[in-house]
Amino acid sequence: MPHRPIAFVASHAPSAQEALSSLAKRYTNVPLDRAEVIVALGGDGFMLQTLHETQNFGVPVYGMNRGTVGFLMNEFTQDDLPARLDNAEEEVINPLVMNALAADGSMHEALAINEVSLLRAGAQAAKLRITVDGKVRMSELVCDGALVSTPAGSTAYNYSAHGPILPIGSGVLALTAMAAFRPRRWRGALLPQKAVVRFDVLNAAKRPVMADADGKSVRNVVSVEIRSEPDIRHRILFDPGHGLEERLLREQFV
Repeated sequence: MPHRPIAFVASHAPSAQEALSSLAKRYTNVPLDRAEVIVALGGDGFMLQTLHETQNFGVPVYGMNRGTVGFLMNEFTQDDLPARLDNAEEEVINPLVMNALAADGSMHEALAINEVSLLRAGAQAAKLRITVDGKVRMSELVCDGALVSTPAGSTAYNYSAHGPILPIGSGVLALTAMAAFRPRRWRGALLPQKAVVRFDVLNAAKRPVMADADGKSVRNVVSVEIRSEPDIRHRILFDPGHGLEERLLREQFV
């Protein structure tokens, strides 16, 4: 029985390129605009890149781990791939939109599936003012940085910064501080997914800050606004019993 048309994409890692060559011969590799499913070969970083680059195609992405980190990936095997794709469970996640205003007056927009982070870019700690839905919630946070994370990204940078793991479908975002100096040991807050978060950089010339959305960086920012984008839907496929919800739950008991 013919299987759904598959487009294979791979990172530059030798193991990913070898897998690409083998799988393309075995199952046929179609162009992205003809595919009904995309198979990404690499690690989590490549999976994020693939989701960003293929979001306009509207087809699900199934990752197989050929990298060093594979939280968003399935186990690699070449056997029975069409059946695995047919039986896979689909998770839908919405990215964050970052609008960052730089000191030179330029505005930069980027999407983030995992998180948007602000990081000090000089020797001194950053000073940030936090506004949520137009109301100032913290007039001054002195820290190494802060981030807003989606549930899908809550086990990444957010978790390393001691932020909470968020269940898929929880309808919340995590706002997490990194090395907060004042208020002392402030770890952050849980916000509704529809919240609009704004960071204003205080004394930006003396205490420069950079903003980053899934690896897309803007230096010398003076303000950053972050919100969820419900109109963009990333479809990710997982093997049965190994979906994102199960992985997020399991991670909390490691």
